[in-house]
Amino acid sequence: MERGSGKKKSILSVGPWGGNGGASWDDGIYDGVRAFTLVWSNEMLEYDKNGKPVFAEKHGGGGGYKTVEIKLQYPEEFLVSVSGHYSVFNGSQVIRSLSFKSNRRNFGPFGVEEGTPFYILHGRRKYRGFQW
Repeated sequence: MERGSGKKKSILSVGPWGGNGGASWDDGIYDGVRAFTLVWSNEMLEYDKNGKPVFAEKHGGGGGYKTVEIKLQYPEEFLVSVSGHYSVFNGSQVIRSLSFKSNRRNFGPFGVEEGTPFYILHGRRKYRGFQW
């Protein structure tokens, strides 16, 4: 419960997604997302916990030939949607592209927009953690 408001906080959990290869992961719940780094074949996230940055472990495969780092203007800016495409690649179902939208900017697409599209909208809610 939020103190003094009488309103319950609710957490919406969706996913995880992906193929049979690899391992699912869940970073848990934080106050918000501060930044994220995508490396083609893996990703790293920076969260906020009680006003301080917290770095999650790296998720995904090894290597990666291309990197993009996105820093949000936290706490004023927050993610409101994640979208992308997934398809079978080299015999495994994989995420082919990712796009992110904040309440202020759009990021991406990163990767190849090929396969089945997906879209996860949080609207006015903040993304507070990721699982895949």
